[in-house]
Amino acid sequence: MCPGIITVQNVHKSYGRTKAVNALSFTVREAECFGLLGPNGAGKTTMMKMVYGKAERDAKPEGLIHVSGFDPQHNPLNVRHLLGVVPQDDNLDGELNVYQNLALFAKFYGLTGKAAKKAIEPLIETMELVDKRHSKIRELSGGMKRRLIIARALLNAPKILILDEPTTGLDPQVRHMIWDKLRQMKKNGITMLLTTHYMEEAFQLCDNLIIMHKGEKIIEGPPRQLLQQSMEKYVLDIINKDHVDKIQACLDSPSIRADLSKETLHVYSDNIEALNEISALLEPGDYFLRFSNLEDLFIKATGRALDDAG
Repeated sequence: MCPGIITVQNVHKSYGRTKAVNALSFTVREAECFGLLGPNGAGKTTMMKMVYGKAERDAKPEGLIHVSGFDPQHNPLNVRHLLGVVPQDDNLDGELNVYQNLALFAKFYGLTGKAAKKAIEPLIETMELVDKRHSKIRELSGGMKRRLIIARALLNAPKILILDEPTTGLDPQVRHMIWDKLRQMKKNGITMLLTTHYMEEAFQLCDNLIIMHKGEKIIEGPPRQLLQQSMEKYVLDIINKDHVDKIQACLDSPSIRADLSKETLHVYSDNIEALNEISALLEPGDYFLRFSNLEDLFIKATGRALDDAG
């Protein structure tokens, strides 16, 4: 395994009889964004908590986690000084305003008075919250709250940013705005460990990722490379299955792979002409031709959709 700022080797985590993380290994290099992609219950958040010391890995079999040379289980304070954590849940203090929330958190890092202000003001500006500095939390939109939580995570100028579902529940415009902010942070040298079940978020932000299923690593690599190596290039989504009998003979072609997912038949191929021939047999509105994506790769690898629970 290549050296990295985060190293995870053969890590296990169980809750009773439930195996949340099973023999997981990966390396995060400095100034890259590394993603953990998978459905709810895949073990993403559990793995995150072990990295920043909120959960302990199983003692047996023995595994290893190093964060910039420190083990979060044995050196939690050293690790926490290196990290900024953006949790999945909104845990802001609703009785305080934007500036007060940041000032309160700054005290945990020994920042008060002018030192706190020097740290807080650039973050309020970067996260475009200048006009909201005196607003109470209940007055903020969901996107503003997420930006404030990210600003709070950056107060100690961390080397590593832990992002657990950072844009869940946000509208597309706000999500893209946060992606732009995270890209800029990565350019400035911040390493990111990201969990998400949004395929597009992983594709847009991650230099490398692993797809997880039931606590295990299914596949690992740069997202574009994974698609090129492991997926057909094109997908024909057939929404109206009433006409599938019209194309049954076409599905027997060796250049075609078909997969039924809920109410949609997905037909995969590197040969776009073959898919065009199939679509010509269907009615307009019964199909959609597109490029394959990470969700298609996940379904191929695990047989499950990214938003399935369990």
